[in-house]
Amino acid sequence: MTALALATSACATVTRGNSEDVTFTSAPPGAKLETSIGLTCTTPCTLDIKRKQAFTAVFRHGRDSRTIRVHSRVAGAGIATGAGNVIIGGLIGVAVDASTGATLDHLPNPVHADFSRPQSQAQAAAEANARAITKASAKEHAETRKAAKPGRSPNS
Repeated sequence: MTALALATSACATVTRGNSEDVTFTSAPPGAKLETSIGLTCTTPCTLDIKRKQAFTAVFRHGRDSRTIRVHSRVAGAGIATGAGNVIIGGLIGVAVDASTGATLDHLPNPVHADFSRPQSQAQAAAEANARAITKASAKEHAETRKAAKPGRSPNS
């Protein structure tokens, strides 16, 4: 019975999971990536990382390197599911989601290293790139939802 209560009350844990795909890109592509949590790949690539796990990404291209810190923050979807927990699941759901990190997202994501910019600008450039992609995706999603509503034209 307790397991059933936990499973049905932790909305974000069920809908979002406790890990997230984090995408790594670079300009130019083909940089070797190593994270402070021991994961490696060659850009562009995507790694599944626990939502609660903050880390540092080091991109290497030839002799150059760019270091970008990736942290976790409460996501908009995480807030919505947290509110759902309060209404439906109560404190158990809130506690489960908080302990699993299901309400968190990584920032920046995608993580982009631009080797045409100096290291001193790497963090700000990566975060600006991620914000721009997130904003464009949200706008596209809103337009798609608006167009899908019956009886309304996409331009109304």
